[in-house]
Amino acid sequence: MIRRAISLLFLAWALGFLWFIVALPQPADSAKTDAVIVLTGGPGRIARGLAVLDAGQADKLLVSGVDPEVRPGEFAAEFGVSQRTMACCLSLGFTAVDTRTNAAETAKWVAQNEVRSLRLVTTDWHMRRAAGELDRTLPAHVTVIRDAVPSQPDLGTLFLEYHKLIASRAAGLAEL
Repeated sequence: MIRRAISLLFLAWALGFLWFIVALPQPADSAKTDAVIVLTGGPGRIARGLAVLDAGQADKLLVSGVDPEVRPGEFAAEFGVSQRTMACCLSLGFTAVDTRTNAAETAKWVAQNEVRSLRLVTTDWHMRRAAGELDRTLPAHVTVIRDAVPSQPDLGTLFLEYHKLIASRAAGLAEL
């Protein structure tokens, strides 16, 4: 009986991991939202967020999880952002240090800016956990569009992220 339960648990884990690998989230279409939120930490994320802003698909951009030592002028120079865009449309969030605090930083910014719809930009392998944290943190009336940045993750990254996703979902269930 115990062996059967362990076997079923392992099978569920293995099938879940296979699903996690083969069905990575994809980039979103060109739908317009009030804002775009970029979570730092992976290549292509900031560039994707800036492209969304430049294309007029969002009016504001929050980059969450920026290193506190980065100055706005340095950020603008590194990513080719005009001073006008920095002043009108771009916010740098310096308080987040992980995915959970990205969600808290985003929720606070969303409330302050009266955002009702947002596009979440993060790497494909990180999207499910990041969106889950946002779903638990944001008010129900805020619509979130998932816009994954494609990557070529190695098996170790996928393995670790799959287990972080499981832990995040378990923590969310424990909060209920």
